[in-house]
Amino acid sequence: MRRFPGLDARTVAVVAALAAFWLLVALVIERRQDLLGVAMALLCVLLATVAGVAVTAARQRDADGRPGQASASPEIEPPGIDADTLETLGDRDAVRAMRDRDRRNRGGR
Repeated sequence: MRRFPGLDARTVAVVAALAAFWLLVALVIERRQDLLGVAMALLCVLLATVAGVAVTAARQRDADGRPGQASASPEIEPPGIDADTLETLGDRDAVRAMRDRDRRNRGGR
């Protein structure tokens, strides 16, 4: 659910970073040491976190949206097989049997 339609991740990141910077400057200049100062510091941390998450979302969207880039792994391993299981088995027939069993249990996907 998006609260502000039309705002992309970059806009949210810039607004949150500017607000966090403004609050940080206000805290440093005023040197408040009361409840309002604590609330402003917590809001500054929250806004910095929002800015960081928005930057990460923008980078993720850029990486996913670029044409011409192949995905990291075209075939995703089934969730029932992890690195320890593969190392323990080490046999291609056993791994193939495990994958077939997982596919049958998941409905034949």
